[in-house]
Parts: sequence; C-alpha cells; structure tokens
Amino acid sequence: MLPNFQNKKLTVFGLSLIIFFTLSFHKSDAQKSKGLKDYADFPIGSAISVRKLSKDSELQKLHFKNFNSITTGNAMKMYNIAKKKGEHNFTAADQMVEYARKNKQRLFGHTLIWHSGTPAWVKDLAKDPEALDAFMKDYIHTYVGRYKRKVHGWDVVNEGMNTVGGEFRETMWFKALGKDYIAKAFQYAHEADPKAVLFYNDFNIERDTAKLHGVLRMIKELKANGVPISGLGFQMHIRMDIPDEVIAYCLKKGAETGLQIHLSEVDIIFNKHDDTKGGGVQIYEELTDEMQQEQAEKYKNLVIMYRSIVPKKQQYGITFWGFNDRDTWINGFFDLNDWPCILDKNLEPKPAYFGFIEGLKEDIK
Repeated sequence: MLPNFQNKKLTVFGLSLIIFFTLSFHKSDAQKSKGLKDYADFPIGSAISVRKLSKDSELQKLHFKNFNSITTGNAMKMYNIAKKKGEHNFTAADQMVEYARKNKQRLFGHTLIWHSGTPAWVKDLAKDPEALDAFMKDYIHTYVGRYKRKVHGWDVVNEGMNTVGGEFRETMWFKALGKDYIAKAFQYAHEADPKAVLFYNDFNIERDTAKLHGVLRMIKELKANGVPISGLGFQMHIRMDIPDEVIAYCLKKGAETGLQIHLSEVDIIFNKHDDTKGGGVQIYEELTDEMQQEQAEKYKNLVIMYRSIVPKKQQYGITFWGFNDRDTWINGFFDLNDWPCILDKNLEPKPAYFGFIEGLKEDIK
C-alpha cells in the first residue's frame, strides 16, 4: 500500500511556522561542517561541471560539504569524449576521476549512449549498421574499461523513449540497429566492467504513466533476455504541479522491477515548458516566500517518497542536476526565469534545502 502523502502534506501556514522556528538551527548547521550527506543513509549527489569546480573555490567547498556522489554535467558525454573521429579526449573525465578520488566521492558516469550527445561524425556511421555497432562496442569497451572500478555506475542509455507515451524514440541509433541497440550497449558496458551498476535513465517517467509503462515493458524484456541492466534512473525534473500521488505510483512501479533506483537529475520548477529548447512558459515573474515554502514541502515529500517506497537495498541515491539557482540549466535551456534548486543565486540555502533535510530526518514507519 502506498503511503498517504495527502495526510503528510503540511499547510503553507504550518510549514511557515516550522521553517520560522527551525531556521536558526538549520542555518547554524549549514554554516558548520554538517551537510546533506550527513543526514542520509544513501548517497547524495550533484551534477556539476569540471570548469566551474576548478574555478570556484566556494562551489567546491559547498560540493564537498553536502555531497558524497558526483555526476559530470557534460564532460563525460560522447560529444566531448569522441569529438573527432579516431580520437578520444579523456582530459575532463580524468579530472573528475581525480576529484572524486581526492574527495572520497562516488563518481557516476553520464552518459554512454544518448541521441543528443552523439557527434555528427558518428551519425554518418548510421548508414552502415555494422560499422555503427562496431563503433559502439569499441567506444564503450574503451571508455568504460578505462575507468573500470573508478566509475561506480553508468547511465548506459539515456532517453531512449519518446518524450511522451511508451514508444521507442526513433533516433539514429534506433533506425540503424533497432531496439537491440539498447541491449547491446548494456552488454558491452558489462563486458568492460562487470561490477559497474548499469542504468537506463529517462525523464517524464515520474508523471507520464504511459511512458513509464513503456520503459517497464522494455526492462522486463531486457531482463528476460539476460541483458545485464541493474538500475533505473528517474531524472525527476519535476514541476510543482505534479501530484505527489502520481510520483509515488511511478516510484512504486519502478521499484517493483527489483533494479536499483536513482533519482538522477532532481530539480523542481514553478513555471512550465513543453520539453523543448526554448519552450518555457513564464507564469511566475518573482519568487515569493509562499512559493519557497511550497517548494520546500515538495522537496521534503520527494525524499519521504523515495525513502518509504524504494526498498533500502535498491536506493542508489538522490542526485541534483545542479544545486543552485545561479548555475541551473533550466533557465538557459527553456528560456525561463525560474528557481528550481536548493540554494539560491548567492549560494545561500533556501527553504528547499531545509525541506530536503526534513525529508531525510523524517521517521519512516
């Protein structure tokens, strides 16, 4: 039975009081050494760029304090690793490996096969399916093999389903190799590092139940055929208007696969978009105190859902796709002015930060 999240919800007034009376305590915590990771019994991560980390000591300090897992935003995507034919550029990825080792953070690899991360020269190979398959095998073997035992888990295939509904996205990978490209990618990754946790990762599967069930059908078929898939990533780019009950249902169905569940790209926006670049719909022009408190509740409820619905052995962790409003990808991509993260543009903790902590501290029965 699903938890009754409707009963767990706080009124805006009630949440305001909680935030008011606990803020001084939380700010004290935030200013000391205790960070998000210290409240959790599963990894807490963030996606961040090598460039920003190397140039911003304050960002580094905040990242080290709050997170024990790291995902690179773009540095480990194919268009950076295999930008030119016959060459591999591992410089930025090597830097992330060293950063994770030095700071004792888990390194998560994002992503091996993604239609939007494919260089133009690789797309030309699609004219010859055998050549494309050979490239994919060599690329994954070389890449994953290089970081064997150093990268803990990988998004092997990212966004292989249509934006809405439950059908496969007809990318150049799909058109050249059929849906088997997904199974092959997982097999090649497993051959290169048998101990790595291998994920299928996608967006909208926390709210589009048709798309979710399409993913679940694919996973069932992969498992039946012995394909070594071991994780399901819910990106969790959430809108404030997505009902908690829908998110809870989707998490429950995902957990029923038995795979490890990663909330892999978490942020929570107020405005809307159509999932396309520049497709933002600006509804709110400014961030009010009431909106911040509602966002804090949403973050809290998300953590409670993850902890109470996903069995402990399947909790791979929660990763933010950026953790501050200054650096969020949302505004640039969708042409919006939004505030989706747990820190503000000045890198100060928002009510969302403390709401997330409350979700980690909540007694789960």
